[in-house]
Amino acid sequence: MRTTLRIRRAAMVFTAIGALALTGCGDDGGSGKGKTGGGSSNSGKTPSGVSLPKLDGEKISVAAVWTGPEQANFVKVLKEFEKRTGATVTFVPAQDPIVNFLGTKIAGGQPPDVAMIPQVGAIKQAAEKKWAKPVGADAKAQLDKNYSKVWQDLGAVDGTQYGVYFKAANKSLIWYNTKAFENAGASEPKTWKDFMATAETVSASGVTPVSVGGADGWTLTDWFENIYLSQAGPEKYDQLAQHKIKWTDPSVKDALTTLAELFGKPSLIAGGADGALQTEFPASVTQTFTGGDQPKGAMVFEGDFVGINIAQTKAKIGTDAKVFPFPAVGAESPVVTGGDAAVALKDSKGAQALLTWLASTDAAKIWAEQGGFISPNKALDTAAYPNEVQRTMAKALIAAGDAVRFDMSDQAPQSFGGTPGKGEWKTLQDFLKNPKDIAGTQAKLESDAAKAYKS
Repeated sequence: MRTTLRIRRAAMVFTAIGALALTGCGDDGGSGKGKTGGGSSNSGKTPSGVSLPKLDGEKISVAAVWTGPEQANFVKVLKEFEKRTGATVTFVPAQDPIVNFLGTKIAGGQPPDVAMIPQVGAIKQAAEKKWAKPVGADAKAQLDKNYSKVWQDLGAVDGTQYGVYFKAANKSLIWYNTKAFENAGASEPKTWKDFMATAETVSASGVTPVSVGGADGWTLTDWFENIYLSQAGPEKYDQLAQHKIKWTDPSVKDALTTLAELFGKPSLIAGGADGALQTEFPASVTQTFTGGDQPKGAMVFEGDFVGINIAQTKAKIGTDAKVFPFPAVGAESPVVTGGDAAVALKDSKGAQALLTWLASTDAAKIWAEQGGFISPNKALDTAAYPNEVQRTMAKALIAAGDAVRFDMSDQAPQSFGGTPGKGEWKTLQDFLKNPKDIAGTQAKLESDAAKAYKS
């Protein structure tokens, strides 16, 4: 979900993160009913260079799994599209996994015009099932102007462009409780060796250093992916993601051995392995930022979206909660990402116009200003983000260029990379419980992958 560029620049931009504040994700406004404005007078080129057709009277539906502030902020983006084109756009709430939801809609003869798809594998499925329609020339022109090659490739299947990535996530961050660090005399680590030393320092102060949301298997896949990308490199990462090399490969053994340095020391994990396996992701965050300087865990790993969960505590990002890039295991710190791509399911003028709009800088700017959002659009001025914390996260993503890699499990068939209690999720949960069994873990991962990839 692909050429190599040094990632060190991406990590460097985090040095300014310091004592900075993160504002909220915006209110739930903007989800008003009906169309806003006529739009025809606003058609044509804007300062960003995006040209949209007149679509007076046309009705367009967009399906996405977003709810709450995310849905409200996306609706603001759609409302501006309505103003500029005269179309009426309806947001259709979808369920995850979205492929199943779309399959039901298509079988019933009522597919949405556009769907926001969060997995590379799902885009491939939609293309193989002939649901997805290729991106038109205008949208492709916006992609060529505003997106690095890796983000275009993520939305392509067999050389044909189907997806426009609109929202991204930086999934290579370690968040920490500043009071716990200060009391322990700990500092932000740069390398995996430093990270483990920091964990021991925090542990010696009387606070368990790492909170792990092991009840949600996807968090464990993210641990593995960041280590693997940094240690094995982007090319190997691509090969494993596509199952062109087996999970019994020595590079997988090396990554699991590194991960076992943490998982093999229950005293470094909040609640030990058993406790972690009963801790869901939201709780892994909130327990890190409650309890003052005596939290259940001093650090928690996950993406920029952790800020949403921190907001449920009294901790303030930039003072009580800070963040540093995932430590370098190899030569470079990794940048693993996730994201949501717009895919047209109807071959209509309106659907293609919406893809063009979502690929533009103007559309990205609207949500960026609301917060709780990172755009893969490299042409977006980072001044659009509401605070320096989000600006640095966005800069890291863009600075990684074509070396950024999409979440590996999201690229895999759902049966292997995205199903609770099965495949990679289940096997890595077993590995958390018994990190000494590296060979057995590799064998089980390969067995499940081989079935899922039909290879």
